[in-house]
Amino acid sequence: MTAIQDLEKAIPEVEVWLEDLKQRLRWHEREKVYLALLAALHALRDCLPRDEAAYIGVQLPVLLRGLYFEGWHPDARVARAKTRIGFVERIQEGVHRDPGIDAEEVASAVFALLADRLPAGELEDAKAATPHDLRMFWPG
Repeated sequence: MTAIQDLEKAIPEVEVWLEDLKQRLRWHEREKVYLALLAALHALRDCLPRDEAAYIGVQLPVLLRGLYFEGWHPDARVARAKTRIGFVERIQEGVHRDPGIDAEEVASAVFALLADRLPAGELEDAKAATPHDLRMFWPG
């Protein structure tokens, strides 16, 4: 029974994150919000050092954590994601190059969401590990 209860709890946790991002972006389509969240999380994951990417991942709700780590190859180097242009392109790819989506707005909104939800120490570590070209997306 515990596994079913954990699953039943996990879905609403992700819904809260999606609703929060939906409000930050002022969007109405949940599918777009979901794609944007995953695209930004994957772009962030791939620009961070392996250990920091893993530390952020374990802070996420369990279902979101699985999606965050899906397809991750920690030893692969994704150099282009470490530049502002490469990072934004990575998000654009994740949202299927939807011309109605501003990837920089998505990055800022997802970073703000993380800033509000990560433990303070982990947030400071994440900011410090973020490539210099991308730190502008973190709030304050």
